[in-house]
Amino acid sequence: MLEVGCGQGELTTALHVAGYEPLGIDPIAPQSDLFRRVLLEDLEPGEGPFDAAVAVQSLHHMRHLDDNLDRLVALLRPGGLLVLSEFGWNLADEATLDWLWNHRRAIASAGTGDAPASFEEMREDWEAEHVGVHPFEALRAEVDARFEERAFEPEPFLYRKLRGAAPTEVLEQALIDSGAIQALGFRYAGIARPPKG
Repeated sequence: MLEVGCGQGELTTALHVAGYEPLGIDPIAPQSDLFRRVLLEDLEPGEGPFDAAVAVQSLHHMRHLDDNLDRLVALLRPGGLLVLSEFGWNLADEATLDWLWNHRRAIASAGTGDAPASFEEMREDWEAEHVGVHPFEALRAEVDARFEERAFEPEPFLYRKLRGAAPTEVLEQALIDSGAIQALGFRYAGIARPPKG
C-alpha cells in the first residue's frame, strides 16, 4: 500500500502495525524503511506495483495533478484501489464561510485564537489561502478520468481549521445534514481504470 503525502508518517506507521506493507512518501517523511523522502513524480517505478494507494489532503495542491494521477495509476496493480480524503475549498458558500467566521470570532474572544476583523476580510483571506489549489470540480474530473468510483461521502472539513474547539466537528456535521452549510470535505474510493493506450 502506498501513502501519498504521508507527512510525519502516522498513518503509514499505523498501517504497518496493523499488518500491512505500506510505503509512505513525502519530502518531509521520517527516516525509516517504511518511508521515502520523495514526491510522487520522483518515486522509482521499481517500488510498485501497489495494491492500493491512500492520499489524505495531498492531491489538491499538486502542480501537475493530471501527470501525478497518471503516475499513480502506473504504480498500482491493474484494478488497484485509491482511497482519498480531500476537500473542495471552492464549495464554501456565504453561509459556510459565515459559520467559520463566527466560530473564529468566538474562539478569539476566548483568547485561544485570532479572527479577521470582518467577514469580508476573512473571505479575502480564504481566497488568498487557496490560490493555486485545485477546486473540487478539477479534483473530481481528474480522478474520475482515471478511477471508477466505488464510494463517495461528503464530510466536515472546517473543524480542522478551528483547532481544538471541541464540539465543532459534530456541530458542522449536523449543519451539513440540515443543509445549513456546505460539506467541503469528502472521502472517495475508486478502482484504477486501465491506462489509455
